[in-house]
Amino acid sequence: MTTPRVTLASRLRSGETIVTAWSSLAVPILGELMARAGYKAVALDMQHGMHDVASVREGILSVVAGGGHPMVRPPVDEFATASRALDLGAEAVIMPMVNSVDDALALVAATKYPPMGARSWGPHRAATLAGLQPPAYFSSANADTLAFAMIETPAALEALDDILALDGIDGVFVGPADLSLTLNNGTAVDPKGEACLEACADIARRARAAGRLAGLFCIDADHARAGMAMGYPLLALGIDVGLVTAGAMEMLKSIGE
Repeated sequence: MTTPRVTLASRLRSGETIVTAWSSLAVPILGELMARAGYKAVALDMQHGMHDVASVREGILSVVAGGGHPMVRPPVDEFATASRALDLGAEAVIMPMVNSVDDALALVAATKYPPMGARSWGPHRAATLAGLQPPAYFSSANADTLAFAMIETPAALEALDDILALDGIDGVFVGPADLSLTLNNGTAVDPKGEACLEACADIARRARAAGRLAGLFCIDADHARAGMAMGYPLLALGIDVGLVTAGAMEMLKSIGE
């Protein structure tokens, strides 16, 4: 009897809560170390982080070696890079600044094979990492690879229900820094402010009602606990830059330095 392959998609859809690390540094082995430390997934950031295609290629392999699920955030509007990330073995793409149905349709086109989307065929690395022959990869890819649309602006909030209704959008992912900044008209970056928290709770409710997944970038443990209480099954907590810095500071503090 063949054991079903455990994917990020299957874990999230079964109701499991997944805490992912966030990788900003283009140092592939850090992904493996964070996965081995206990993170169930690692997101490689090409938007604000230092990752490029080469480091993402190696980073995906490192995360898999550590037993984690690799995800990638491409730069804004680089939908071709989203396709490339999936071909390299990412299990999910987190697309920034999806502000309209047209943006969401472009994401679906890049990440889903026909007839749902228009993803070009050539997942040689992805199929190998999944342990699948090409026909099996093709038949499962649209379900097993996830397309998350980032909700970060009032325009995205206004279009949210229409975005959630699209076939091929597996879920939404909240970027609370930009969301707070746009909600308060540029006054401050305030992810834990009342307006942003209310919007985050509303997004989680609407995603759940639509039968979609929802993710939240969390700035600290209290924020993550709030996200869990809101019903977010996917929570990003801990950036490699901050984890290394905090560990170094704690080590020095332990010897009085």
